[in-house]
Amino acid sequence: MRRLFTVIVFCWVAYALVGQSLSDTVFRADDVFHLEFISSPRINADGSEVVYVRNSMDIFTDGLTSQIWMADIKSGEQRLLTSDGSRNASPVWSPDYKSIAFVSNRDQGSQIFVMNLADRSTRRLTNLTDAPGNLSWSPDGQYIVFNMSVDNSPQRKVKLPQPPKHAKWSEPPVYIDKIKYKSDGAGFLKNRSRQVFVISSEGGYARQLTFGDKSHSGPFSWSSDRRFVYFSSNLTDEEDSEPRNSEIYTLDIQTGLVKAVTDRLGPDFNPVISPSGKYMAYLGNDETYKGYQQTELYIMTLSSGEVSCLTTEFDRDVNQVYWQDDEKGLWFRYDTEGQTKIASIDLKGKVTDRVRDLGGMSLGRPYASGDYSVSRNGTIVFTLGKSDRPAELAVYNPIDKKVKTMTQVNEDLLGHKTLATVEEIWFESSYDGQRVQAWICKPPGFDPKKKYPLILEIHGGPFLNYGDRFSAEYQLFASAGYVVLFINPRGSTSYGEAFANYIHHNYPSEDYDDLISGVDAVIAKGYIDEDNLFVTGGSGGGVLTAWIVGKTDRFAAAVVAKPVINWTSFVLHADGPEFFAKYWFGTMPWEDVDSYWKRSPLSLVGNVTTPTMLLTGEQDYRTPMSETEQYYAALKLAGVETAMVRVQNAGHGIANKPSNLVYKVAYILDWFERHRNE
Repeated sequence: MRRLFTVIVFCWVAYALVGQSLSDTVFRADDVFHLEFISSPRINADGSEVVYVRNSMDIFTDGLTSQIWMADIKSGEQRLLTSDGSRNASPVWSPDYKSIAFVSNRDQGSQIFVMNLADRSTRRLTNLTDAPGNLSWSPDGQYIVFNMSVDNSPQRKVKLPQPPKHAKWSEPPVYIDKIKYKSDGAGFLKNRSRQVFVISSEGGYARQLTFGDKSHSGPFSWSSDRRFVYFSSNLTDEEDSEPRNSEIYTLDIQTGLVKAVTDRLGPDFNPVISPSGKYMAYLGNDETYKGYQQTELYIMTLSSGEVSCLTTEFDRDVNQVYWQDDEKGLWFRYDTEGQTKIASIDLKGKVTDRVRDLGGMSLGRPYASGDYSVSRNGTIVFTLGKSDRPAELAVYNPIDKKVKTMTQVNEDLLGHKTLATVEEIWFESSYDGQRVQAWICKPPGFDPKKKYPLILEIHGGPFLNYGDRFSAEYQLFASAGYVVLFINPRGSTSYGEAFANYIHHNYPSEDYDDLISGVDAVIAKGYIDEDNLFVTGGSGGGVLTAWIVGKTDRFAAAVVAKPVINWTSFVLHADGPEFFAKYWFGTMPWEDVDSYWKRSPLSLVGNVTTPTMLLTGEQDYRTPMSETEQYYAALKLAGVETAMVRVQNAGHGIANKPSNLVYKVAYILDWFERHRNE
């Protein structure tokens, strides 16, 4: 009977999500299980071929399967390289571009494989006990370096009495002495660290090069003489008190000697050695202890140690750097005004945009994402994302400066459907006139003469950004007849350092005014039913949703997803206590009780009259379930209509499983439909 009830409920949810229509012409709940997207595009040196990963959902395992493909840039011909039904990912070209190394879980856990591209013959290199990451070939193609988690020395042993024969005692207690003892998505951490290994590209024994209880992080970059590998890590004894203070190190492959290359307070990471071996590009910033700190691009002359910053005048974060073959400049990825771009920069700091519309790898909500690589002649392959499609493979031709889309992996699913359309708007905040960017997602068949219910959906972070990108959740909301408004209020990234740091030690605050001003701007367009305004958001968006219902009663209902409700309990209970107090408050909870309390949505619970549902993953270690439980109890005690949805088998990333994405949307829509004003 219980199984039958579950099936009936699921079928009803699928029916409800299409706006009371079983038509196949709009995006439906079960379509989530058929979405695909491209990732990890890697182009060869002459720009003639690209390998990439095609990801698809498996409705039976409720997760991703990933296969590696190859495309000919000129002809567009596609060739499937792996087809075993497992997860094959992280392809890396060999230096002669005749082979690729990749990671696959096809055989005894995640292992490293090498494929000869001429005949697709594949050999397994490793017999590892844990998943390898950050694969990097040596310049001569003889070795592959990677990192992997290993067990550290045993934890402290305590002499315990032993049970008598046949007795059934409880498991022994777990002894913890580290500040970082749990992590969202991983749960309680074992006594492990990530160490560097090297293995012959022909296979054999994987030799461990680094040791100790500190993790050695990638990505890795080789010196031109293949003697050293460059990497970044926080190997200091102050790791707990200075969690962002990473340096760049060299690792001698023969001796295992590790030596620091950078030395300053602040993060230094992502080293990239130039083709000649003369320079090292890397990312980082001077530590200012602000919630948001902009990532800069640096160049070091390795012979002298002289360092220059190329992006002093560039007010955006820099990511994913590649050297140009002539060493006269570099390529990088960055976000600006909700848009992800690829640009080139010369050694004097002049930036030139080359490609836009990277994204499409965040299927649930329209967060920034994207990946790319570039050949020696400047041909760029990248993940192209638009509001109506997840990531496709695209190529930029440096000669005619045109972009060609090389795949259409979702056309069979989405090509015949009428999807929601997205309109960009800008408006002024009622607080101080600050210009704020937002987007309006309109239902299929939108008629501006009609009145529609509105959902304000708020992003998390808070230092993240939304944009004109595909969102399965918004498509489902729109298919159910809602207009969806999504905004980048102050605190969002992609608008420069000052805009993001409006909320430094001041969150939530005037971002509330930005959000409400956005709602008013859309209402002014004339097609919103003002009696049916709804609000929801997750993580940082959950914070702001709870803050909003404590400030105003104009919304008919709210869904607060995976929120922080009480900053004191959050800082001491989340999976980053060494970070949140230091950067988001600047003081410990017991040192400034008033500041922690006045910024906690729990302080406003006495004002709440809006029917408010809470929704959080059962295994969430980032914004723990205890935050949700506090607010639920408080709302109940205050006499506010409320409910609590505990999403099973989910951490902070609820949408990591397609079924949980569908369940999340179903519960949100059900709550809003129950509180619609006729």
